[in-house]
Amino acid sequence: MPEFNTLLSGYSFFEGPRWRDGRLWLSDFYTHQVIACDLQGRVEKIADVPGQPSGLGWLPDGRLLIVSMRDRRVLRREADGQLVTHADLSNIATGHCNDMAVDAQGRAWVGNFGFDLMGGGGVQTASLARVDPDGSVHEVARDLYFPNAILPTPDGRTLIVNETLGNRLSAFDIAADGSLGPRRDWAVFGPLVQSDKLDDYIAGGKVAADGGALDAEGAVWVADAIGNRALRVAEGGRVLQEVSTGAQGTFACTLGGPDGRTLFLCVAPDFMEHHRAAAREAQIWTTRVDVPGAGF
Repeated sequence: MPEFNTLLSGYSFFEGPRWRDGRLWLSDFYTHQVIACDLQGRVEKIADVPGQPSGLGWLPDGRLLIVSMRDRRVLRREADGQLVTHADLSNIATGHCNDMAVDAQGRAWVGNFGFDLMGGGGVQTASLARVDPDGSVHEVARDLYFPNAILPTPDGRTLIVNETLGNRLSAFDIAADGSLGPRRDWAVFGPLVQSDKLDDYIAGGKVAADGGALDAEGAVWVADAIGNRALRVAEGGRVLQEVSTGAQGTFACTLGGPDGRTLFLCVAPDFMEHHRAAAREAQIWTTRVDVPGAGF
C-alpha cells in the first residue's frame, strides 16, 4: 500500500469529491450534508440536503449545484445559502440520481442508478440526463449500466462515463447543441454481465468503476468499488497505476491540492446502506501522484 494521510474521518459515506477554491467539497450520504474541508481538516457545512446529496458542480456564476438523490432533483444554492430546485429529473431517472458533472457552459450531466439498488431491485440499465442552465432536462443517452462518474474533457468535445456494472468506461462525442453521439468504448475491463441479479454483476465484475477524475495526460483515475483500489487508466483500458486501499472499499476519488497532484480517496468498509447509515466509519485518505488533475 502507498503512504496515506487521513484528512477526514467520522462520517457516513462520502461521494462527489470536488476540489475548488483551496478546499475539498464532499457529499456525506447519510448525514445528509454537503461540506467543504481545507487541507488542515477544518470543515464548513455548506448545506443540509434531506433527500440525500451526491454529485456536486458549479454554474459559471459560481452557484453550487447538488444532486438530491432520493427525490431525483438537482438543487441550486443561491447566494444567500437557500436551496431551490434547479431541475426535476423524475421523468428520466428510474433510480436514485447519483453523480453529476457541470461543464464550462453550465450544463449539468446527471446519472442515476436505474433500479432500486438498496431495496434489492432487479438490475436495469439507466439513462443519462443533461440539465441546461435554464433548468430544462433532456435525455441524452440510454442503456447505461449504472452510470457513475461523468467526466467532460477539458476541450468540451467528449463525455466519459464510468459504468459501474458494465465493466467499462464509455465515451460520447458532445455536439454543439449538447446532444451526444453514439456510445463507444473508452476502456473495457471484462464482458458485460447478462443478468438482473446484482450478485451476478459483482461476481462478474473485473472493475466496478465508481467515482473518477481526469488528469492532465488524459488518463482517468477510477475508484474500483469492488476491488478496494483506485486505478489510473489510459484510453483503451491499459492500467497505468494501481493504488490499493487494503481492507477499505474505495468509492470515489478526485485530484486537487495546490498543485493538483493530491489524490483524494473516499473510503469506507462497504457501500451498503444498512451498514453505512448508522455507522461513522467513512474517511478521506490522501496520497501523492505524479500527474495533476484536469477538467471539471
